[in-house]
Amino acid sequence: MDLEQDDIVKEAEAAASSAEDSRALYEVKMQYLGRAGKVTALMKRMKDIAQEHRPAFGKQVNALREKLETLFASLETLAKAREMAKKLAAENVDVTMPGRHFARGALHPVTIVRNRLIDIFAGMGFEVFEGPEIENDYYNFTALNTPADHPARDMQDTFYVQGGLLRTQTSAGQIRLMEKKKPPIKMLSPGRVFRSDDDATHSPMFHQMEGLVVDRGITLCDLQGMLDEFVKAMFSENSKTRLRPSYFPFTEPSVEVDVSCHACGGKGCSLCKGTGWIEVLGAGVVNRRVLENCGVDPDEYSGFAFGMGIERIAMLKYGINNIKLLTENDVRFLEQFKD
Repeated sequence: MDLEQDDIVKEAEAAASSAEDSRALYEVKMQYLGRAGKVTALMKRMKDIAQEHRPAFGKQVNALREKLETLFASLETLAKAREMAKKLAAENVDVTMPGRHFARGALHPVTIVRNRLIDIFAGMGFEVFEGPEIENDYYNFTALNTPADHPARDMQDTFYVQGGLLRTQTSAGQIRLMEKKKPPIKMLSPGRVFRSDDDATHSPMFHQMEGLVVDRGITLCDLQGMLDEFVKAMFSENSKTRLRPSYFPFTEPSVEVDVSCHACGGKGCSLCKGTGWIEVLGAGVVNRRVLENCGVDPDEYSGFAFGMGIERIAMLKYGINNIKLLTENDVRFLEQFKD
């Protein structure tokens, strides 16, 4: 029994020419060389052939298989080459086209000011200590000479949560450090604080920077000298400070600290409301009771403490008139602070 091998190969070649991709070509290949393909069917016909003709027939079938395998191997190589060329064409990049512009981010003004404050006071020898945002009554009020019946608590109304309260000041960190470390102490405590307060210059959540120095012979003069260096580094070399009497339960004497207006040089303008001075922070000599609460002998050691709102410093430094601009995350506003 003779096989028309060339006719079968031409038939396979014609069927393969209509295949659109490698998958379709594989399906055509299986029609001829698969387990249910035409070549396999020819081999199954071997039992119907006379014994003396079987060797010759088997030889013809094997020759046909080799021709088809060679054909499909060649066609598969061509199909893969076409697909690769098509893929490369689709992924082709025109290097003459303008590139995509990705906007460069910037640090938030509060972060910029926070980092600058830390740099300034670290240069004066202060170490940074960050306490927990959820405090208990003792560290937030009582240890700072503000017992439960103290009227000053009304000025720092806060939010109570399970397990404590959201701290109203980072001064609580000063208590925690003085309990663990003996003087001399120079510490800076930055972080978020929370108060039930909301208007153009106040926010229920804001950032505060507290500072504390405790050692032998510390006086109010040391405080003013340190603040003079601070305002020169933060605002301008010509900046000056002014202390005004005030009241805080954890310091005695207590002062409000003003800085000469950096916009007008103290002559008077809209920023300083014509006074030439801008209030920047509160400070004072650490109250004896606070030192005693922390196990520090007030007859041997004294100290000063100060606290400032980081948002307030940012607003003064950059001329921002509404604190809510710092929390609205308006990209148009934030882009102004790029380097």
